[in-house]
Amino acid sequence: MEENSILVKDLCKKFDGFLLDHVSFHVPKGSITGFIGENGAGKSTTINLLLNNIKKDSGQVYIFGREHTENKIKSGIGVVFDECNFNDVFTTKDIEKIMSGVYKTWDSSFFNYYIKEFKIPQGQQISSFSKGMKMKLSIICAMAHKPELLILDEATTGLDPVVRDEILDLFLEFIQDEKCSVFFSSHITSDIQKIADYVVLIHKGKIIFEEKKDDLVYNYGILKCSKEKFNSISKDDYVKYKETNLSMECLVCNKEKAKQKYKNFIVDNATLEDIMLFYVKGGKA
Repeated sequence: MEENSILVKDLCKKFDGFLLDHVSFHVPKGSITGFIGENGAGKSTTINLLLNNIKKDSGQVYIFGREHTENKIKSGIGVVFDECNFNDVFTTKDIEKIMSGVYKTWDSSFFNYYIKEFKIPQGQQISSFSKGMKMKLSIICAMAHKPELLILDEATTGLDPVVRDEILDLFLEFIQDEKCSVFFSSHITSDIQKIADYVVLIHKGKIIFEEKKDDLVYNYGILKCSKEKFNSISKDDYVKYKETNLSMECLVCNKEKAKQKYKNFIVDNATLEDIMLFYVKGGKA
């Protein structure tokens, strides 16, 4: 258990019209785990359960090998949601003063370095900041008290590509000591594909898969054929399929094997977004 920053077993939570159904996954130390799924799939619910913001119905959640309800773990976690929660009247100097009083491990030199590095105005109120500036400030604050785990819920949503790239690089720096970890929820699958070591896909409250990112991207593929030839493909050779105006497309989990067996068909690479869409919207084999 101590090899994981997060370990979740059979986590359940029922709401009117939604069930988080026996969710299980882990986040190894020193890694970035991407948590993907469509809006309403259960990503934010899962994160709020991890943080004990809402109470689970059943299941087990361990953070740093301890029950997630223990107060001892809180100082080791940095959390960022999709909105900045600081009062708009504050400046960065106000934030630094407040946070340094809250956290014994607060690193003022880290905070001030990245405030300057990310060109965040130091004398202006937060109300004047762009969304990108607000999110960068939130992430810097989450990291400046030296946590061992970052939990991020759609933290890059709505940001322009340049700002997102800066933030993703910061996450990569964060895990370099192999002790710190990131659990990163996002529906921007290109961000997950760029930095994640592992990927967890949730759909309608259930975990569809938990895989190494490289295995997904390197092994999965999309086999394309005419509608007339679709029936010649064995159902054992694809995971999901979908129909386009002109052809049939099948998600295969071993694209090299598919290329060898179906030499007259096209087999393209699959992005993480392709894989998610097939699982969420595709038909079953």
